Amino acid sequence: MSQWNDQRRGLLQTLQNIGGAGRAEGERQERIAPGFYPVTEHLRLLDPEVVLVVGPRGSGKTEIARVLADADLYKAVSRHAPVVRLPSGASKWTAAHPSGAEGFEVVGLRSFMQSRGTATETLRDLWFAYLVRTLGNELNEEEKAGLDTVIKPQGAEIEAIATAFAGLATRPVVALDRLDARLSREDRYMFVTYDELDTLGAGDWALIEAGVRGLVAFWAAYARRWKRIRAKLFLRTDLYERHARAGGADLAKLAAGRVDLVWNDRDLYGLLLKRLANLDDELARYVQSVKRIEWVEDPELGKIPQLRKWQDARPVVERMVGAYMGANQKKGLVYRWLIDHVRDGLGRALPRPFVRLIEEAARQELAHFGSLMERRLLEPASLRRALDRVSNDHVAQSRDEWPWLDAVKTKLAESALVPWDRERDVIKLLEGFTGAAGSSAPPYEGRELLEYLLEIGILRRRPDGRVDAPDLFLSGLGLRRKGGVRKRG
Repeated sequence: MSQWNDQRRGLLQTLQNIGGAGRAEGERQERIAPGFYPVTEHLRLLDPEVVLVVGPRGSGKTEIARVLADADLYKAVSRHAPVVRLPSGASKWTAAHPSGAEGFEVVGLRSFMQSRGTATETLRDLWFAYLVRTLGNELNEEEKAGLDTVIKPQGAEIEAIATAFAGLATRPVVALDRLDARLSREDRYMFVTYDELDTLGAGDWALIEAGVRGLVAFWAAYARRWKRIRAKLFLRTDLYERHARAGGADLAKLAAGRVDLVWNDRDLYGLLLKRLANLDDELARYVQSVKRIEWVEDPELGKIPQLRKWQDARPVVERMVGAYMGANQKKGLVYRWLIDHVRDGLGRALPRPFVRLIEEAARQELAHFGSLMERRLLEPASLRRALDRVSNDHVAQSRDEWPWLDAVKTKLAESALVPWDRERDVIKLLEGFTGAAGSSAPPYEGRELLEYLLEIGILRRRPDGRVDAPDLFLSGLGLRRKGGVRKRG
């Protein structure tokens, strides 16, 4: 038994780091391949005609963008897209998100909009200028002639770049037309990816929406002009829906063949098993000792589980934790509990919190380590403790996109027991944000704010009309269930 406990401690130490804390931004490039799970529907974005890729936060937009930017990983992923219309020739993917030394800088962008305005035409030209900068190294000397005033300034010099671009007349169009023609002759594609667009305005909705509107307008105008210079816009679901409601005819042009990064339960478990089997040999042997799952070996992506349905993962989950979340089935089946408790208010379960739940449960198990009579890794109690930590972290990380969440949390704390029986009580809580200390005010108040919180899945409306918070947000918002035990501290 002591030998198993020593082995178990080592497995738990590996398990607590299976996903870079569940964030692709936190993972080293060499860990992306073993952690990446190819979802067939998502891989439709490899089709050159697909421009728009839509998904909520945590759905894997950043991870797949990083995978496609790596030439070897792009080839590996392509092998798992048998029904997708792939580019006919060689492909190169390059990131054009406005960050880093070559990209926008938020303070400069805000200043630019204050002086120039937020007209779509102005911002469309600004995106054009920064596309020229992104593709500068791909242009030959003839194509690049006369573009130095746009390419040479530092990325934060937005005013200078915009002024220089305005003085170039048709030169940028001619340059990219020539590049596109040369790429066609050489049978090559240049894919330009735009990710993390929600960080454009550092929480300022006016900046974000204006920036996205200008980008969409630009590619709506040029997506059909260039056949070998192609764009992939990775857009958060709520930003896409807000832009669509604003009446974007430009967005409608790009959205016809969009890809939605939707995760079903089978693919979530496929992702989890793949990570377990590829990041450590000992953990791989533990997982693969369950013989009822078929695996295929990919030279770049590693071991990939073949699940016909999500329940196929049940034997591995039950080996790790056991069958029930307590003494019997009344406490819940573990393989169902894991996914159901990381769903948001829209019923979506996504990779980031799902992976985080397993990682944090391993940390909790190590902190409360004790002997187990069976060869299990985790106790259900560790999963329950982990859920609160995942909720707290999820809300904290959500501030990147919704910096006003602290103000909402403070308001909801005035009546912290959920569900709320009457919708009007919630509406009353969500009023009067003017001068909220320490955090920015949300973009709406009252009923409009409630509807927005429901729309993005922070809250949910039950079938009986009561308003509730999903477990994914419950602890992070300082809420607790009616009849539950008050948490200390």
